[in-house]
Amino acid sequence: MAANPKIVVRFDFPYDPVMDQRFGREADIALRTCDRQAADESTWSDLAEAHVYLISSAKDELPRQWFATAELIARCPKLLCVSASGAGYDTVDVDACTRAGIIVVNQAGMNAGAVAEHTLGMMLSLSKRIAECDRRLHRERGFAREEVMGRDISGKALGLVGIGHIGTRVAKLANAFGMTVLAYDPYVAAEEVVRRGARPVTLDALLEQADVVSIHCPRTAETLAMIDAPALGRMKNGAMLVTTARGGIVDEAALFAALKSGHLGGAGVDVWEREPPPLQHPLLTLDNVIATFHTAGVTVEARRNMAAQAAEQIVGLLQGDRPPRLVNPEAWPAYRARFGAVMGVPA
Repeated sequence: MAANPKIVVRFDFPYDPVMDQRFGREADIALRTCDRQAADESTWSDLAEAHVYLISSAKDELPRQWFATAELIARCPKLLCVSASGAGYDTVDVDACTRAGIIVVNQAGMNAGAVAEHTLGMMLSLSKRIAECDRRLHRERGFAREEVMGRDISGKALGLVGIGHIGTRVAKLANAFGMTVLAYDPYVAAEEVVRRGARPVTLDALLEQADVVSIHCPRTAETLAMIDAPALGRMKNGAMLVTTARGGIVDEAALFAALKSGHLGGAGVDVWEREPPPLQHPLLTLDNVIATFHTAGVTVEARRNMAAQAAEQIVGLLQGDRPPRLVNPEAWPAYRARFGAVMGVPA
């Protein structure tokens, strides 16, 4: 190990071994793994020395005191980068990092295939009423097949709220099933939406025209509770909603009301305001709701991809490279100056 190692700190969440293997090939990088159950003093000691904080993206698994907030940053004078372990960065105060000259990176796109497949799985199960039929067969007899008769997704309209890495993959799969794909994304030019396999529309038009609405946008101040009671009310009678993005974008109480009233035909919910949702959650009482535990992007392959990308990106930035998945590019000039000062090299 080098005399003055570059220190990466993380907590003891499960990581694919490829991450440790990549860091192990760098003689000047020291990886420290903190025990979430250990005394705070030990963790603060490691964080105070950290150049990179590899933080969990799971907001309900990481204790709040270890979120990358202004308070934590103030106790980490050498911190140069906060690297979210997944695509999301709900555990990071990006504005506070930017003010401090700290860059934030994520692993966007590395689990896109997994989430897209999960989304299609939910759509198919809802449309064919697979989960509903399965539950009934486990508990009762005497019902007719027609009581659980489903519908084909071919020829139906899919509305994507967000067409980034994941939305684009979903559009490709949906097109292969013969669906018409609509997309609302104010941050993607209309011609690029078309190139990604969808027809650009407004949010209102998407809600009114889609047979299935699927959420693929980040959780921000702009998108929080965006799919509320009025938005759900604009959806077609019998339409379905799938959300594999982030909890809080869909108003869960409003979704329950829309399903309970019969206005919506079903919902696939992978992400929740609180994860996992309580056993008494109203949505879990409905047979036309498929519930998963934020597992859309949790596959062997996706975890390997994210671990490999996270390690590679950290190695590169510690060598002075600009990372490819930079969340706050406006922090780059201040970061470069701090990088030189902290590392003792020319900026």
